[in-house]
This record gives sequence, C-alpha cells and structure tokens, in this order.
Amino acid sequence: MSISDPIADMLTKVRNASSARHEKVDVPASKMKIEIVKIFKNEGYIKNFKLLEDKKQGGIRIFLKYEADQTKTPVIRGLTRISKPGLRKYTGKKEMPRLFNGMGTVIVSTSCGVLTDRRAREQGVGGEIVCYIW
Repeated sequence: MSISDPIADMLTKVRNASSARHEKVDVPASKMKIEIVKIFKNEGYIKNFKLLEDKKQGGIRIFLKYEADQTKTPVIRGLTRISKPGLRKYTGKKEMPRLFNGMGTVIVSTSCGVLTDRRAREQGVGGEIVCYIW
C-alpha cells in the first residue's frame, strides 16, 4: 500500500507514541525524515535517534523524551503538519512565522536544506513550511 504523505505518517507515529508514553518508535527512513529528526534532536524534543539498516529502505528508531517528574509528561506537546501534498504552504524570509513567540519550532524546507525558523531567518531564506512542533 502506498502512503500519499510519508512525512505526515511519521509525525503521526511520533505524536501517537508520545501521547501513549512509549520509549521509542520506528518509522521508515528517507533523507527528508532524517533531517527532520535531526532538528527534533537538536531542539531537545527527543532523546536520540538511530538509523536502522535493512535490505529495503532502512528505518529510523526515535527515542522519545519525557519530563523528569512522576507523571512522565511528554516533551512534545504538539506536532502539526502544515504543507501537504495537495496544498503546499510557502513563506518568504520576511513572512517567516513564529510559533508561540519563539517557544515552538517551525521546520522549513529551503534551498539551503531543512532548517528551523530561526536558522532560516539568520540565513535570510524562505521555503516550504513542513511542520510545527511545540
């Protein structure tokens, strides 16, 4: 079965595993997904990730992060796909959105690679808004 939006599928798996308080989640790998997961790690939303090798396309094992309290509250409070295959959303460098006044992260696919909103502003580039995470 073909998936029409593999990035949305990955984000849904991470969101569901986080809300179910799983330790890890496995998703099929692609270059775009690996870059998104690297941003999740650098921004502190996940503990770590590991690339899995198999005879097909490989996979990514994402280790989820939780707060150090008794309730095991997920660090990822929300995760939303913005640009979809049927409706792409683009932004210029001057109109780059800020999520919760800088408390959240906007992930943007630019000509310089996949960047956060802060890095895209620093480099002065716009692009396709992939997702919001907070």
